[in-house]
This record gives sequence, C-alpha cells and structure tokens, in this order.
Amino acid sequence: MSKGPLILPENDYNQSLVNDVHPSGWINPEPADCYNLVVIGAGTAGLVTAAGAAGLGAKVALIERHLLGGDCLNYGCVPSKGIIRAARAIFDVRTAREFGIMGGEQLSIDFADVMKRMRRIRSEISPHDSARRFRDELGVDLFFGTGRFTGPDAIEVEGKRLRFKRAALCSGARAAAPPIPGIEEAGYLTNETVFSLTSLPPRLAVIGGGPIGCELAQTFARLGSKVTVIEYVGHLLSREDADAAEVVQQAMIRDGVELCLQARIVGVTRNGSERIIRVEQDGSSLELVVDEILVGIGRAPNVEGLDLEAAGVAYDPKQGVKVDERLRTSNPRVFAAGDICFPYKFTHTADALARILIANALFMGRQKSSALVVPWCTYTDPEVAHVGMYEKDAAGRGIEVTTLTVPLADVDRALLDGEAEGFARVHLKKGTDRILGATIVARHAGEMINELSLAMTAGVGLSAIGRTIHPYPTQAEAIKKLADAYNRTRLTPFVKKVLGAWLGWQRS
Repeated sequence: MSKGPLILPENDYNQSLVNDVHPSGWINPEPADCYNLVVIGAGTAGLVTAAGAAGLGAKVALIERHLLGGDCLNYGCVPSKGIIRAARAIFDVRTAREFGIMGGEQLSIDFADVMKRMRRIRSEISPHDSARRFRDELGVDLFFGTGRFTGPDAIEVEGKRLRFKRAALCSGARAAAPPIPGIEEAGYLTNETVFSLTSLPPRLAVIGGGPIGCELAQTFARLGSKVTVIEYVGHLLSREDADAAEVVQQAMIRDGVELCLQARIVGVTRNGSERIIRVEQDGSSLELVVDEILVGIGRAPNVEGLDLEAAGVAYDPKQGVKVDERLRTSNPRVFAAGDICFPYKFTHTADALARILIANALFMGRQKSSALVVPWCTYTDPEVAHVGMYEKDAAGRGIEVTTLTVPLADVDRALLDGEAEGFARVHLKKGTDRILGATIVARHAGEMINELSLAMTAGVGLSAIGRTIHPYPTQAEAIKKLADAYNRTRLTPFVKKVLGAWLGWQRS
C-alpha cells in the first residue's frame, strides 16, 4: 500500500502515530498455506488475540483496514483521558483558594496546547500497537486492507487468499448518529472526530447524557466552551444509581454545563457556521444555537463488507455478530470478541474476551464470557465506578440484598483532599458477606473499584477486606469502612447479650 490514512490535524505527533499504526509503503506479506488463526480487526480485542495466540506458538494473520489500536488508542480512551486530565488541572487551579493558594478564575487556557499534549502522549503510546512490533517482534503476518470471507474457512484481503483453521472477528463498532432530521447535513462531531479539533468551540451541544456525553461535556466546559447537554430522559447517567448520578450532575452544573433534560430533538439546520437545534421540552419548543454538535450516543457494529454470509456467520446489523457464551459464532471455525459481539463495549472487556477466545478457539477451552466480573467507570469528576449487580438487578432476580453505604465525608483522606463528594456502596447477598455488586463515586473511583472486583472474581467476601490492613489515610479506606459496617450488622442484640455475659463472667 502506498500511503496510510491520516489522523487530523497533520502534524509531527499525528504523523508519528500513523507511522506506527498504518505506515505508508507497507507491503502485505505472502500468505502462509494455512493459519491457525486469522484475526479481522486490530483494535484491543484483535491485538490481544493476535499477540496472545502468536506468543503461544500459533501461526497468526492479522487484518486491519484502517489504524492499529482501534478506537482506544486513536479515538477513545487515550485521547479522551488526555484532555480530561487537562480539564482537571484547570479545575484544581480554579479551586486552589480552598487550600490557601491564590489561583482564581483569571486563567489563560491554550486549547491548542491541551490538544498538542494529548497528541504527543498518544504518539508515545502507539509503538506498543505498531505494525512493525507485530510483524518483527511477535511474528504476526499483518495485512492492511478489508478482509472478506470467501467461504467457511477462507478470507480474502487485497487479492490474497488466507486459509484458516480458526478465525476471530474483532472488527469492533463505530459511532452512530441518531436519526435526527438534518443532522447529517448540518454536520456533527463524534468521538472519532472531536479529538481532531484545533480550536475550542465557543458553544457546544452534546447529544446524550451517558458516559461519553458526560465526560466530554464536563471537559469542554472546564476548557471554556459554553456546553449544553441534551438528554431524552430526566437525568444524566440514567444507568447508574440515582444518587450516584446526582453527584455527577451537580458537579457538572457547578462547572457551567447547562442541562436540557426530558428533551426531544426534532431537527437540526445550519446557518453559516452555526447549527440550530430545535428541541421539544415540557410541551414547548426552543432553539439552541451552537457552533458544534457532539453526538455522544449510539454505537453501530462493524459488520458491513465482511461477507459474513459466505462464512455462514449469523449477525444482526444493530446488535452485531451472534455468539454463545464461549464466543463461538454459527460457524464452528469462527469466533468473535469485543464490541462486535458484546454488550459491554469497553477496552478492558475486549481484552478479557480476547483471552477467552484464544483458549476456546485454539486449545479446546470451555471458558465462558458469562463468568466475567465486569467493572466499568465513567471518567467524570468525580468518577462513577461500578461492578456487578445494582440493587434493582438483584430485585429483578428475586435475590434479597443488604446494601451498605459509606459517604466519602466519613473518610479522613477525602476530607483532607477536598474530595468528600461521593460514597462507596456495596450490595451483599442478605445474611452473608458475599458481594453481589458495588458502586463508588469518588475522584479516583476507577482505581478504587478494583479491590471489590478482585474480591468478587476470587469469591472472597467483604469480611476478608475488613481483615486486610489498609494504609491510613487513603480514600480506599472507604471500602474497609464498608466491611466494618457489615461486621456491625452481625452484632445483633442476642450476640451482644451473650458477649456481655461472657465478659461479665470474666470479671467475677
């Protein structure tokens, strides 16, 4: 191939990134007679699958039509967290007066420098996902182009036929706009284009109050945009517990984000550089005039152009490839992992599914995706992290639970850090210390949830966390306080009476 695709804007950092993840002049190899595994898609699921299988001795081919690293490196986790960090730094300076440091609101924010830093770090991370690493260090046959099935055991890419014993579909998903009249003509941003901005939009409308919408709305508000979030339901982060979502909602309002809730967009038009969004809310109509629209909802599986019918692989255009718990498709030779087939569309679940795929596809494993304990985190400030069941999930399954909550205001380090908004919550199977689910709302909730995820994965109860010494002072002490709260529930009046009698007898 003569030239790889570009990520805008064209600059040294983005050119360095592209040189790693789709180098110009790349020559596809001659195919082997037969591969143990052919992987379509080089996002997280595909890269982990290809690297893991090759490391175990398999002959592997990897096919990617665009950029190695997929959404996570190029358009998702990496760039978003880069600018989220900058926005947090701005917030910390603005609120420094609380700590006796004279900062204030008179700040000079260089949006171009914010984005430059993000692009620099992204380019520094990209060698791990680079084409040359997979070819030269891992021994993977890497093909750039669109892979299409030509039968149940063969794929064609750029005119070359690849035969396989097993194939892995890891082509992921992409941002999809809702069916709003006029939005295509007016133009809009998604996670795939927003990180190409070189100037800050003065007025930004964010469609969708879910994780992506909230993260970027708060970030751009802190960077200086006038941000309005338009959400169909009556609250942001509607999947989360209402009080957890409320903490984030109030934080965003404090940061200047305007909310347009229980609203329906009836159309979008463009007037020069301005976009006019017509909204119905509470029985009345209003218009929002903005400079950019960011769509933060909707994902569509990348199933087009694969000729899945030729391989006998069943799929749904909206839901993706159909797999069983062992990630097998309707073709016993073909497996799938990641956003193409899984409802939890996270980098860490794509990684976990890839490991299951390797075991099951190549080594007759019987690992099940249903056995995974899946945590997730929304990277607002504060963050909301969750693992396992919500209380409503348990009720729906007829499971009685004991719910324990510790406010961060009861945690010394949270007070000292000035980060006392939020809480740690755990749902236990009633009458036991078995953890069914947990939610943490805290500035670093994503780091804190791991202790509870580990306990659930290992089948360890909350009492074991209570017996574990935690450094003082840390915000993770909130989790130990949950265990202490559970232990107090065991001190029933009868138990307390028996213990009192025993201690009284000792004094006699």
